[in-house]
Amino acid sequence: MASSSANLWVLLGLGFAGILLMTRKLKKVIKEDFGAFVQRLQLLPPPQPPPPKAPHPLTGLNFAVSDVFDIDGYVTGFGHPEWTRTHEAASRTSPIVSALVEGGATCVGKTVVDEMAYGISGENGHYGTPTNPAAPSCVPGGSSSGSAVAVAADFADFSLGVDTVGGIRVPSAFCGILGFRSSHGLVANAGFVPVSTSLDTIGWFAKDPNVLRRVGHLLLQVPFAVHRTPRQMILADDCFQLLKVPTDRICQVVIKATEKLYGRQILKHEKLEEYFNAKVPCLKTFNGSKSNGGSKYSFLRTLADVTLFLKRHEFGSTHEAWMDTTKPTLDPLILTIFGDGPEQADAEIENCKLIRDEMRSAVNSLLKDDGILVIPTISGPPPKLGAKELQSWEYQIEASTLLSIASMSGCCQASVPLGTYDKYPISVSFIARNGGDRFLLDTVHTMYSTLQEEADFASKNKSTKSAASREDTAEIAKEKGNQAFKDKQWQKAISFYTEAIKLSSSNATYYNNRAAAFLELGSFLQAEADCTKAISLDKKNVKAYLRRGTAQEMLGYYKEAIEDFSYALVLEPNNKRAAQSADRLRKLFR
Repeated sequence: MASSSANLWVLLGLGFAGILLMTRKLKKVIKEDFGAFVQRLQLLPPPQPPPPKAPHPLTGLNFAVSDVFDIDGYVTGFGHPEWTRTHEAASRTSPIVSALVEGGATCVGKTVVDEMAYGISGENGHYGTPTNPAAPSCVPGGSSSGSAVAVAADFADFSLGVDTVGGIRVPSAFCGILGFRSSHGLVANAGFVPVSTSLDTIGWFAKDPNVLRRVGHLLLQVPFAVHRTPRQMILADDCFQLLKVPTDRICQVVIKATEKLYGRQILKHEKLEEYFNAKVPCLKTFNGSKSNGGSKYSFLRTLADVTLFLKRHEFGSTHEAWMDTTKPTLDPLILTIFGDGPEQADAEIENCKLIRDEMRSAVNSLLKDDGILVIPTISGPPPKLGAKELQSWEYQIEASTLLSIASMSGCCQASVPLGTYDKYPISVSFIARNGGDRFLLDTVHTMYSTLQEEADFASKNKSTKSAASREDTAEIAKEKGNQAFKDKQWQKAISFYTEAIKLSSSNATYYNNRAAAFLELGSFLQAEADCTKAISLDKKNVKAYLRRGTAQEMLGYYKEAIEDFSYALVLEPNNKRAAQSADRLRKLFR
């Protein structure tokens, strides 16, 4: 008995020890600052100007900066301890950081970046991976991982980073916060370690759209302008087909928010694959591709390949000498730059630059001064920590398929959180033309609260989600059909209306609209059948009677045509078309 009691106490002791050990491990996993910072510091703003002068625009805000920006007296670490060891402390502070401090904000520290700011996962084997506050078991996204986490975990009101091919957009999407990538060249690329000079651009994170805009107005130094309302919200349908979450969970939120704020008339749909294929001819001559030529999204995937090819070349040109001299231990992703990457001939690099110029022209032409392109920020939820897919070429290409649009065109892009799906953050991105940064920031500021309301409503209505999803998708198909009809693309319109009917077969409007397209093609039997179905669903559908009457007249069924035109007159006594058609047929067959 004593022996059993002793064994019990031993087991209990081991159990408590195990619990204690697990508690310590958990504490190590999630650090006090979520692992966001590599160095804490403080840069204080100047004193406030005396009244009646206005206070500094960023007064009361604090911010963090990615460890790629120079701060006087500190070594810029660039995500690698060997870089820190082999470089001197900066002799001056980056003018971008200085502008924020002089604008009234307090800098509170430097944050973790991916090794040499090259990746998009947010993992760093030297300094540890910052914990994603929105999904602790998942990567935070990179390269500006620490800056995103600092904002998401409320250690800073906003933070600064660099976006090359998603360095701001990916972590903002994965951490569920706002992220803004400025137009290339609009904020001077100075005072930070470059990754790819023709793709690098300044970006920042915030939770509050007002803070995002205030920071933007200061950094962009744009003159005051009256807020402009977007005249076009263009949804890139083929980009949304890449999503690994239900398309409508994002698409419909944007559509409904736009309708509430601006009206449905500004919504348009575009297939970027087709548009860019016509507008960017230089891409067809690119030979450095590793992507699958048979891909359904061949143009966008090849564009992603060009983007990564250019990034790889420029990164190597800038940093290869240091790597050859220092021989640091490098992340496998960086090693592939000099391993199995394609040979980078001068002609191919020049072609990349031509593609970049054509992309900028194409996007600017599509959006003009008052258009917004709507795409997913990234195709899926954040991967799990340590996932093998993060090191694969396929993952890099897949992620860059969406990211490369703004990177290669040099346009500005804002990533906006839309809550969660299956407990993981989801987001949408808005793109404006190069130089349209103020317009984009103002639009995000205006739309943000409505987008959150719609996102919240969508997430709470799970019980009716499936039916609503089909109806919403049907409405999208109908709208595409209407646009094709306006463009006199009758067969294309029929295809979209047929898609709508498959999704929602009890809607008379879909049959009626398809009948109109059949009439344009001279397919009178099909038009008659569709109108008959529409009338069975809606006995007072005047347009269906008129269109069936027209089809019957063309088929020689004059008596039936007169009856349909006459009944349309009963429903709408002042309908001139019905009256004229009925009178004409009666006179012919008296």
